[in-house]
Amino acid sequence: MAYDEKLHERIREVVFGMPGLSERKMFGGICFSVNGYMACGVQKKDLVIRVGPQHHDRALSRKHTRPMDFTGKPMTGYIYVSEAGYKRKADLERWVSQGIDFVQTLPPKMPKKKKIRKTATNKRRKS
Repeated sequence: MAYDEKLHERIREVVFGMPGLSERKMFGGICFSVNGYMACGVQKKDLVIRVGPQHHDRALSRKHTRPMDFTGKPMTGYIYVSEAGYKRKADLERWVSQGIDFVQTLPPKMPKKKKIRKTATNKRRKS
């Protein structure tokens, strides 16, 4: 099991119908983004929440949380919440709302520029 599909469905229920929402597989789990910014997700049985740098320490002071460190290095602004911390519906809703509220404070994302792949054909045309 790559990630907890029941938790995935529970988050879907919380965010259903939200404008700008998308889902994407990431870091061996699934994430929910709003306007292109990751707000929350699931990795194995953990809830992943983007709390932002200014709320990071405060979020970590709550029970059942730990730094998000799936690469081996903690990522400031992101936390894991263990199952005991999101078991109740109200707790899950509070955490997910915190992630969404944070990403909604971020500036609009600029569209990514399309990269032109250099191929042997493109290189010959320039000459």
